[in-house]
Amino acid sequence: MNPKTPGNSSMMSHPNVVAFCGGVGAARFLRGLVREVPAESVTAIVNTGDDREFYGVHVAPDLDIVTYTLAGLIDDAQGYGLMGDTYQLVDTLSQLGHETWFRLGDRDFAHCLHRTLQLRQGHGLSQTIAELREKLGVETHILPMSESPCPTLVELTDGVTLHFEDYMIREGAPDRVRSVNLSAAQSATPGPGVLQAIAQAQVLLFCPSNPVVSIGPLLAVPGIRDAILASPAPCVAISPIVGGAPIKGPATPLLRGIGVEVSALGVARHYADLIDGYVLDTKDADLEEAIQDLGLRTRVTDSIMVDAQAAGRLARAALELAETSP
Repeated sequence: MNPKTPGNSSMMSHPNVVAFCGGVGAARFLRGLVREVPAESVTAIVNTGDDREFYGVHVAPDLDIVTYTLAGLIDDAQGYGLMGDTYQLVDTLSQLGHETWFRLGDRDFAHCLHRTLQLRQGHGLSQTIAELREKLGVETHILPMSESPCPTLVELTDGVTLHFEDYMIREGAPDRVRSVNLSAAQSATPGPGVLQAIAQAQVLLFCPSNPVVSIGPLLAVPGIRDAILASPAPCVAISPIVGGAPIKGPATPLLRGIGVEVSALGVARHYADLIDGYVLDTKDADLEEAIQDLGLRTRVTDSIMVDAQAAGRLARAALELAETSP
């Protein structure tokens, strides 16, 4: 049985929802979630393990992907960056002999430079994110998992250790993953408002994000896992694995690197002590009984978010499953 404290099945029609997020899958899910509940009732707690300095500015990939998507400004074809952005800055840097494997658009760079200047003036990361999302008209609350540096490091079988951005973008996500080092997150403190948001939530959702490098760093920050376990709110995860493969990104080598089976069932086992319910794709319906045997309630649905309407249907399925949790 799931040791998590049972939640109250009698919820408000518009529950206070906390979503644990990282990257493109989470952002697209959130776009659907705010179609089902008021945007201001949603708090997104976002991975910062990917954050890194590029070209002299603080880049926060997951925070910006979430913010730009909810603002309706994301470059959907890429899944990151700003729609219609130009790349004169990085192209010029390349011509001058700099490495520019990390493509940062000009308007995107301006946002990152603004963040960097604010941080240098003593503003916290949470404050800078709140200011940006308000300027962009985003009503959803967006909280960094931590304001401490939390670089996620990927250790390869040949002994090389890479920052996740180097592993993913520069090296093209090689298969030879031995382990993932979350020690920085394990030494960090939760960002302002994070533990309070979890404590006040009526529904907790694990977005269909990479369990290793998106959700993993969040859960590694001291206090966050304990807060989830202590919460009476129902907690539901949406599987990021469909038909034995990730919908997007390098989840396969990373899951294998930490000893987790690359399947909807494998991820359910990975989360089982934290969650009450699990949403899986119709392609994995044959795994439903085994997932239920973990003590989890399940919902089988089409989980491919081809557009905002499909994301809304997936979010509705997750919320309905939360309502049925004991």
